[in-house]
Amino acid sequence: MRRKSAMLVGNGLMGAGMILMVASIAVSVLNQLPQITMPALMANGGIMGIFVGALLWLAGARMGGHEEISDRYWWHRRFDARCRKDQNARYH
Repeated sequence: MRRKSAMLVGNGLMGAGMILMVASIAVSVLNQLPQITMPALMANGGIMGIFVGALLWLAGARMGGHEEISDRYWWHRRFDARCRKDQNARYH
């Protein structure tokens, strides 16, 4: 897959995962209201949807390349100043 199409598919998966998680949380909250009666399958599906949405989000981040970029910035923020041999480097 080309980089551009991989990024589009990854962003699409991340968006689908976010929508699924928010909708599942809404179903789970509505299930707790006594006025609304939902079938047990729909109530359990709301909880399962949160986890499936999180997996879609992570798969999209991995495919779109967002995971590697955040790791690289994390490394630079934490260890770049400490790895230098410059005596005047300021630590945070």
